[in-house]
Amino acid sequence: MPTTGGTMTDAAALIAALEALADETEREKYTRYFPIDPDAPFIGVRMGAVFGLAKTALDLPADELETLLEQPTHEVRALACSIMGKSAAEPRTPGARRTELYELYLRRHDRIDQWDLVDLAARDVIGRYLLERDRAPLAGLAASTFWPERRTALVATFAFLRRGELDDAYELAELLAGDPEPFVQKALGWVLRAAGDLDRDRLTAFERHAGAMPRVALRAAIEHFDKSERARILAIR
Repeated sequence: MPTTGGTMTDAAALIAALEALADETEREKYTRYFPIDPDAPFIGVRMGAVFGLAKTALDLPADELETLLEQPTHEVRALACSIMGKSAAEPRTPGARRTELYELYLRRHDRIDQWDLVDLAARDVIGRYLLERDRAPLAGLAASTFWPERRTALVATFAFLRRGELDDAYELAELLAGDPEPFVQKALGWVLRAAGDLDRDRLTAFERHAGAMPRVALRAAIEHFDKSERARILAIR
């Protein structure tokens, strides 16, 4: 198994390690949370094990990461996204590495096509990369017809919210307030809830969009409001 300084650097070895952890009972559990897709099967590896394996491969080259993303197995692609997210989150990661991860994520978003894959990497690979850059790419993602890209735009703003920056989150929330995709609706609600924890008045002002927002998004957004305030806002919907 090729390694450098204790770090796995070979996609084939990582795939073999995952396959050795496959368990039928775990595979059946995944069917509760994901639609059955014969073209993107689960093999039954616990996500905790996937994340543990990712920690051994934070320096995995971009071409090897792309090899992982190209695999049909869901846990293999989850491993790729976990590596990307963890590598981008590491403070000592060089700028060139952050750039290649950002570019790979966007170029192969066709393989980052489930809500959990987006959530594993979007905040740190996309959001963190854009912290000191023009954030216009997020509007492009938000306008995509491919719903995982719209979810990426929203999840990426958690990097900004960590710094107390709310504008991008609200701009995207306005663009996606009426989004029909449930997985985008849920992300919208979570982003607004987090933004509201930082500035309750600004979230309250956002209620002008309540009539257009799907109920699942609205409920998540106002989860931390008191009961009477939640009832008042939900009545608008």
